[in-house]
Order: sequence, then structure tokens, then C-alpha cells
Amino acid sequence: MSAARAPPAPSSVADKVETRVRARLEPDPAMFARLAATRADLVRAVGQAARQQNLPLVRALVAGSASRGTFLQDRLDIDLFLLFPPDLKKEDLAKAGLALAETVLANPQRKYADHPYLRGEFHGFAVDAVPGYAIADPSHPLSPVDRTPFHDEYLRAHETPAQVADVRLAKQFLRSLGVYGSEARTQGFSGYLVELLVLATGSFRALVTAARTWRIPVRLRPPAEDPPRLPEEVALILADPVDPNRNVASALSRRNLATFVLAADAYMAHPDESWFRPFPALRIGRAEGLERVRARGSEVVVIELPRPELVDDTLYPQLRKAQRTIEEEVRRAGYSVLGSASAPGAKGLLVAVEVETARLPAVRRQDGPPVGLDRVGHFLEKWTQASAPRLQGPYVDEEGRLAIEVRRPERDLVPTLREMLPRLSLGRNLAVGPRSYPPVRPLAEQPESPELEELLRDLLGKRLPWLPAERP
Repeated sequence: MSAARAPPAPSSVADKVETRVRARLEPDPAMFARLAATRADLVRAVGQAARQQNLPLVRALVAGSASRGTFLQDRLDIDLFLLFPPDLKKEDLAKAGLALAETVLANPQRKYADHPYLRGEFHGFAVDAVPGYAIADPSHPLSPVDRTPFHDEYLRAHETPAQVADVRLAKQFLRSLGVYGSEARTQGFSGYLVELLVLATGSFRALVTAARTWRIPVRLRPPAEDPPRLPEEVALILADPVDPNRNVASALSRRNLATFVLAADAYMAHPDESWFRPFPALRIGRAEGLERVRARGSEVVVIELPRPELVDDTLYPQLRKAQRTIEEEVRRAGYSVLGSASAPGAKGLLVAVEVETARLPAVRRQDGPPVGLDRVGHFLEKWTQASAPRLQGPYVDEEGRLAIEVRRPERDLVPTLREMLPRLSLGRNLAVGPRSYPPVRPLAEQPESPELEELLRDLLGKRLPWLPAERP
């Protein structure tokens, strides 16, 4: 990648672009004042409600981007943390925290990711009220959210006003690329990770300049400071400053990090305000998908699985596992796989596999043992019987192994998939029963739907976000 790297544009060009975008992203003083007053009123209202209900609330605080001013105005949610004593049982924590929030927030809705929380409104702002524990040591959290108040304190103590403005710049840049957000659906950069990266490099410009030379996996500290138990496919390694045993970038995928690295290089070569506006997403319906498939000379088969009642952070990892499993099994069955994709819908989950051809030859070669092994006799005995379903052989191949060529029991991908799905381990909640046959269709027969558009974009519309779309 370094050989193709374009020289950066004059810094004055990037200065002008970033100055204009910073000004556009800067909330006006009235917004800051209204937000500050709302935060104070919210914490006060929660404290009063806790006393009235005789709940053991240790403290309530607003943390996150609404606390530090690093929010993007059209994505502003107030994160309210309700911290209870560490000896409170988890079921009592959720019950007390959610009940408390319901008395303060308007239009409350109970939600659940990897931890229960309540979404509602207060003074016109969207609020996520999250129960947690008031712990003393962030390296020993009792719930997934217990470190967040320590993150808030750390960033407040270290960020300068200029870096706060540059965090907004970095978030908008990543958002335009579609790689901002650490939820399982996106697998991108969390807000906390963005702030730490700006803090570590000093500014947005320094971050994109450094990123141009990154090689995956990216290590921003000496190896001796790595958190333990890093997965093999880790993309970026950055120990949490409040808990050195945790990698802040654990949710970030290699694909999204690589997209940012390439975008940083392209931006520095051609800085422009368009980098800070979302790039238009391709829309590929069934008709255009079929046109692209014809141009590619391939075939696409779509599997529709029932959708279980799961939150996104649980659903997406299982759906990706199902996609990988199906692709591997199709390849093992002898088909030449070009790619696969998956997408969830309101009622069903779609998985697509693109193959060079969906119909295989009638003949399939089956290798036997090398000549000289004891198993040779058994192989010959089995395949020289008159009833053996052989088309050719047994014979010795060029490497001295016995081989046989047999007739395939099934040559077409659609019935092959229908037969294999019930025996595959697709995911904890995505299992297909032995008498259940989910729809398996060629693309031409798959009904139109928003999830089909998403599926086809990921399968047949792959491109760097800033590049113009190509017609087939």
C-alpha cells in the first residue's frame, strides 16, 4: 500500500477544510447551556426519586459524549448512569434501576443489549438510563457498564478543548465511511476509542497522518503493555487506561480498520469537505442484482432463516457464524464459492452464497489411501464389487494414491442446501430442525425486501465508500 500512496496535499488545504467542518459540527452556546441545565436537573430528579422510593442509589451521573461535549448534534443521547452498592444482587440492580428511571423519564421503553437499560425523554432530550455498580476499581467491574464513569473522569482530565473539537471531526469522518459505532452490527470504532486515539496522537490531523502508515494488527503501545488473551484476528490493540486488562478496540473489525487506513491516506492526498458527509449507499434490488450476476457469469442462491427474538448484539454474531458455516459447507460440497453475505429482516434472516455455477458435473472424484497401506485392501474390496456406484476406477493417480470416480447423489446447489441445512451448526439460536426446511431459492425467485437490498449491496456492490459506483 505504501508504494501507491499519493503525496499529501499542502497542509493549508486541509487546514481550511477542517476549520470549516469544525465550525459546522460545533454546537452553539445555547445548546451547551440547555444541555448543562438538563444534566443537572436530571441528576437532581433521579436523586429525589431514589430517596422517595427508599432505593439504595449511591450516585447518579451523566457520562459519555453528552458529558464531555464530544457529541455529534444529530446523534445526541444523554447517558445516565444509576450506580448502586456492589453487594446488590444483579436481578435487584436491574429492577431498582429501571423502576427508578421509569419514574423520571417520559415515554420509557425497556431495552437490553448486553445489559438492561431504559430509553426515555427528559426536557426534550433522548436519555438512556443504565443501572450499574459504584465500584472502586475499574479493573474489576461487576457489570459491563461499571468502567464508564472512570472513562469519563479520565477523558475529562486529559482532553483539551481543541481535542474535544477534533474528536467530533474524527467521529464525523468515521461516520461518513460507515465505520463509526462499536455495536455488533457495525463492528466499528466506539466513541471512547475515537477519543483515546485523538488523545494519543494529539489531533485529528495527527491521527489520519499516523493511520496512513498503519499495518494490521495495529499496536499503539509496546507489546509488553498488551492486554492478555487477545484474539488471533485482533485489528487494533490499545489497552484501556483505566483497565489495562481490556482492549478498547476489541469490537473493531479488520475490514473497518483497513477502510479507515485507506481513507486516511486518500483524505490526506485530497482533503475536501465531502469526506465529512455520509457517502451515498448503493441500492441494489433484485433486478439490478440479477443484471450484475449475469455480467459476472455467476449464480446466487438465497437462504431464508427464521428470525429469533434476540437483540442485535446477540443476533449479528450468530448470523455471521451461520453465513461462514454455510459458505464452508457449500465449498466442501464441491462448489466454487465467490462470496457470501447476510442481512437480518423484520421476520427473517437472509444468507446468500455466490458460486461460479450452481450445477456440478455428475462425476465426483474420491481419493483413497496411498499404495502400500493396509487400508488399500479394504478400499479395493469395497469399490470393485459389482454393486459399487463407480463411474471409473479404482485406479492409481500420479502421486501413487488409489482413487475412484463416483456419481454425485445431488448436482444442484438449491436441493443440496435444503438437505444440508438441518445438520449444520448455524448458531445457538438459529438451528434448523430436522423436519424444518427454510426457503432456499435462486436469486430470481427471492421476493423483494429491504434486507435483500442490504444483502445484495454487501455481496455484489463491494467498493470503497468514497469511490463512485460502477454499473455492471
